[in-house]
Amino acid sequence: MLILLGYLVVIVCVFGGFVLAGGYLGPLYQPTELLMIGGAGVGAFIAANNGKAIVATFKIFPKLRRTKKYKKDMFMELMAVQFKLLSKIRREGMLGIERDIDSPEESALFQEHPKVLADPLIMNFLTDYLRLMVAGGMDPMEIDELMLHEIETFEQEAHIPADAIAKVGDAMPAFGIVAAVMGVVKALTYADAGPEQMGQMIAHALVGTFLGILLGYGFINPIASSIERQAKEAEKMLQCIRITLLASLHGYAPQLAVEFGRKALHSSERPGFTELETYVRNAKSGATTE
Repeated sequence: MLILLGYLVVIVCVFGGFVLAGGYLGPLYQPTELLMIGGAGVGAFIAANNGKAIVATFKIFPKLRRTKKYKKDMFMELMAVQFKLLSKIRREGMLGIERDIDSPEESALFQEHPKVLADPLIMNFLTDYLRLMVAGGMDPMEIDELMLHEIETFEQEAHIPADAIAKVGDAMPAFGIVAAVMGVVKALTYADAGPEQMGQMIAHALVGTFLGILLGYGFINPIASSIERQAKEAEKMLQCIRITLLASLHGYAPQLAVEFGRKALHSSERPGFTELETYVRNAKSGATTE
């Protein structure tokens, strides 16, 4: 929704301003120049990327429908789940959560938090490292190093579509110049054309430069920026899990470990200390009634 709203603002301001200044929209409609600019962008995108990058880029577009998946309530649910898991470990030992992490869909603990259960990124990361904690044999520093490597790999992989789209966006003004030059060349071939006709052809040619800049910086690059923001939000979610589990491995009580995770969040999503404590206390009472 925010992407579409942003596009609408760009269109209204650019074309509306042009009309208010006394311009006419008719000459701006140049489908052949759109074909040259868009086709060159698609061709450059295909030439610059391998099959994996192209597939990853197209797969990311459906996710843009939700520009902010990881909101404050999602972090609160995640921290409540971690608190319940860590509390169960403290009461029953590491083996007490083995069934929960092996079959999360059948776990009453996870079923109380359907948003977390429905997110494969969170569930895979959380359950994988809880399994390592249950198995033992690794000290906290080794587990932390492994988590950092996985988060770094996720960040690199998530950056591929954003980088591919951003490079196309950066190239669009140049393709617009190419289209404009082609239009000027066409105009100059009509040496016997009158000044009025020549002026129209030059104006139509210059539309290519305008379209290239508008498409690049007004439409394509914002998509790349949106993908990067989503990747950063997901990465912050993984960092929250990492810091909470690491605090637990160092012997901190579940409520303090969750507080470590709270400190890892951005201020816009971070709940207050009292707010989180109340939420965790409610989660604790729910956990003790199981």
